Amino acid sequence: MSSASPVGPDRFVTLAYTLYDEDGDVLDRTDDGPPISYVHGYGQIVPGLERGVEGMSKGDARSIVVSAADGYGEYDPAAVVEIDRHDFPRPEEVSAGDEFVAESDDGESISLTVLEVRGDSCVVDTNHPLAGEVLRFEVTVVDVRQATATEIREAKDALGLASPLIPLGRKRPDDHKLS
Repeated sequence: MSSASPVGPDRFVTLAYTLYDEDGDVLDRTDDGPPISYVHGYGQIVPGLERGVEGMSKGDARSIVVSAADGYGEYDPAAVVEIDRHDFPRPEEVSAGDEFVAESDDGESISLTVLEVRGDSCVVDTNHPLAGEVLRFEVTVVDVRQATATEIREAKDALGLASPLIPLGRKRPDDHKLS
């Protein structure tokens, strides 16, 4: 069960996982695609999951419960804002429930969910879709090894440029990007 290379700082880790919400519903799983890989210690995955896999070795499996604060953050009502409908691609086709990706002034991607369309404006929620959720990850360490100097440099370069995210398997059409 234990190997010479446990998960820790500067390790390149590959994880298989199934992600569940509080009700036990499956939100995402790597069975539907490739496992995820990251360099440990650089915020490339949610903090609670990163702490939860610390010390695991190749082949180890664990259930990890991640609080909202250690996952995608608490839900922030102030993140529900009204924006001009004409800021969207194909503004005439925007409707409640649509999801878009916008870019902030500092270049960070922001997910938007349209809650309501009001004439020339839209009320959107900029919280992460999993904000406020307690999550459970069933993870298996597929591989763990020392990260290369290039992998560490790339992880350091990316640190702070984007929110730590686990892909949710959602596909957004290209026309759902705001410019």
